[in-house]
Amino acid sequence: MIRHALALADAEGLDAVSMRRLAAEHELPTMGLYRYVRGKDDLVRMMVDAAFAEAPLPSVPPRGAYAQLELAARHLWDIFRRHPWLAPTMSITRPEFAPHGMRYTEFVLAALAPLGLPMTEMMHVNISLFGFVRGLAMGFETEAQAAQHTGMTSDEWMQRQGELFGGIIGLGGFPMVARIAEIDDFDLSLDAVFDYGLPACWTAC
Repeated sequence: MIRHALALADAEGLDAVSMRRLAAEHELPTMGLYRYVRGKDDLVRMMVDAAFAEAPLPSVPPRGAYAQLELAARHLWDIFRRHPWLAPTMSITRPEFAPHGMRYTEFVLAALAPLGLPMTEMMHVNISLFGFVRGLAMGFETEAQAAQHTGMTSDEWMQRQGELFGGIIGLGGFPMVARIAEIDDFDLSLDAVFDYGLPACWTAC
C-alpha cells in the first residue's frame, strides 16, 4: 500500500493520495485501511520513511566532514528529485519522525561531531544544510505542475518569454538585468543551481 501511495504521489502529487482512493484501488473498504494506518498524516509519515529507505546512506562514509556533508546533501537532493512532492511535505519546525529520515540527521551530526562544535551549533548547521537542499528541491514539484499546466518545458517557456523580457528591458532602469541577455547558455536548471550553491552553503552554514 505504501509503495502504491508513493507511486501515486510521484505521478500526480500528494493531493492525489487519499485513504478513499487507496482503499478503492486495493478493493478494500475505506475503514479497512485504518487497520494499517491511523489516518492521512500517519500515511504520509510512512511514505516519507519509505522514500528515505529506498537509498540508504553508506555504512562506511568518506573521510572528512566536508566530504560527508556533501554526500549527505547530494543524497537528500536525489531523494527529493525522485519524489517531487517530498520537499514541500517535510517541515523544519514540525519534522516527521520517520526512522529512515532520522538516519540522515544522524549521519550529518556524526560528520560534524569530530569538529568539537556544541550540539546547538551542530543542529543549526544540520538544519541550514537541510533548508538549502529542501528550499531548492521545492522547485521540482513547482516545475512538474507548471509543465503539466502549460505543456512546455522550462526551456520552451523561457523562449516564449523573450519578447516580454525585451519589452520590459526596453523601458529602461534595468541596466544590470539587461546584461543577462548577453549571457550565452546560462544554465537555470535546478541541478545547476544546486551544484553552484552547495559549496557556498558551507560558508552560510
